[in-house]
Amino acid sequence: MNGDSARYVSIDEYIATFPTDIQRRLEDVRATIKAAAPEAEEKISYQMPTFFLYGNLVHFAAYKNHIGFYPAPSGIEAFKDELSQFEGSKGAVKFPHNKPIPLDLISRITKYRVAENVKKTEMKSTKKKS
Repeated sequence: MNGDSARYVSIDEYIATFPTDIQRRLEDVRATIKAAAPEAEEKISYQMPTFFLYGNLVHFAAYKNHIGFYPAPSGIEAFKDELSQFEGSKGAVKFPHNKPIPLDLISRITKYRVAENVKKTEMKSTKKKS
């Protein structure tokens, strides 16, 4: 699919490098994350589409056989039962191309990560005031 040597500057540019069917899947993931975290900034980080709000919220990326979703280890842990049907690791999950993407689950994980980042930021702010 996309080459490792590519350097992307926007999520649009990243998505455009894939075949149409994969572009649709990526846009569905992007729209779901955007709806769950409307204040988050879109950017490219680690050469992957990333949503940023008080730090990285989630990343996603397309591969030959799956869409990778990276909500940090805390996001995986908090939803481990629902994610158990998918391959994954400590900080990532693979959604195979031959199955529907669980957009509702991605939404809930993203909202969880928003709350987590907001809470961390508030705690840091409170410590500075003390």
